[in-house]
Amino acid sequence: MSPTLSDGDRLAVRWGASPQVGQLVVVRLPDGPDGPRPVSVKRAAMRVHDGWWVERDNPDEGVDSWLVGAVADADVLGVVHLRLWPRPGRATRRPRR
Repeated sequence: MSPTLSDGDRLAVRWGASPQVGQLVVVRLPDGPDGPRPVSVKRAAMRVHDGWWVERDNPDEGVDSWLVGAVADADVLGVVHLRLWPRPGRATRRPRR
């Protein structure tokens, strides 16, 4: 999720919360050809008929709905509300370009 988040960031997550478009969410992506994928943080881009379309902030890295399709509602595990470390701040806004 770089540039919004970096490896090692500590996040406050509301588990089981319903996302809104634009928020960061914790999701379980479908298994890939190399096996199970870990739980990931993605941006909820839009609600679709079979779940949530999630995207990464850096289109050059990672896996998102462009590769695996929509994520089922049951696989959207929580909503990120705050980055606790390295500094407090909202983690839900897309950086300005």
